[in-house]
Amino acid sequence: MAIVQTDVPITSESCDRMIREIVETYPICRTEVMGYTAFQRPLRTLVVGGGPRKVIFSAAHHANEWITSLVLLKYGEDLARSIVEGGGVFGVPGETIGQTATIYMVPMVDPDGVDLVTGAIPMGSVPYENARSMAQNYPAIPFPDGWKANLLGVDLNLNYPAGWLQAREIKFSQGFTRPGPRDYVGRAPLDQLETKAMAGYTEYIDPALVLALHSQGQEIYWQFGDFQVPGARELGEQMAAASGYTLADTPYASSFAGYKDWFIQNFRKPGYTVEVGRGVNPLPLEQFDEIYRDCRGILTLAALGGQ
Repeated sequence: MAIVQTDVPITSESCDRMIREIVETYPICRTEVMGYTAFQRPLRTLVVGGGPRKVIFSAAHHANEWITSLVLLKYGEDLARSIVEGGGVFGVPGETIGQTATIYMVPMVDPDGVDLVTGAIPMGSVPYENARSMAQNYPAIPFPDGWKANLLGVDLNLNYPAGWLQAREIKFSQGFTRPGPRDYVGRAPLDQLETKAMAGYTEYIDPALVLALHSQGQEIYWQFGDFQVPGARELGEQMAAASGYTLADTPYASSFAGYKDWFIQNFRKPGYTVEVGRGVNPLPLEQFDEIYRDCRGILTLAALGGQ
């Protein structure tokens, strides 16, 4: 019986529970808490494999993109099972993947925000009403479904020190000048516990590649500014071919202060943002099977470094 439930919206509690169950079921996996949010929810990792190539996969930097957490957890479970029991993922033996790579997964970067969107924070509670109050400054954004930020109203994928001032200028010009549901960059880069934890964890692991799952658009972004990263385009083209997604240039208004931007700038190694699915966030679970089918090849190629 599958551990990862893909037919119900995920919460921080169910994410934490599923990670711990995967680790208990498959001893080749391990987990650690790399930090806590301002509301004391854990930022828990799932580590699969033991190969020399280290990669970091993350999901749910944005609250209403929680379907990406399920994608990453299911991939982790499927890979662990294939390593232990035999079989493969995307046509590659699990043993091969596990001997080649150590995959450090952060399935839910924004657990506070996810809980707001998926209903784990009850209406009438102080955190819910604080968020609703922030959202009232942006009446065109539906609440809570349009919420991307953490519970302090900061968009975590605009909080990294990679063109942060440019991101601030762009988002302020669009009217996102205060904490709210989306696009507020924070007071300073890495001023949020979640982004500080992600940056510190990344520096500690020193991976060969990072990949961040977002939704939606069926596109793969691989560039930041004028940085030239050897092999990044070629691997991105392989991912695109495996998934049917488009290898694309990041839209200018979204091309600064993200996690993959910071990684490319600081490490000069491949970093990717993968926009899964199509439609309006949060994407319906009816899309999950198709999204997961598309992502298996992307994640496997990222783990191996290509075909």
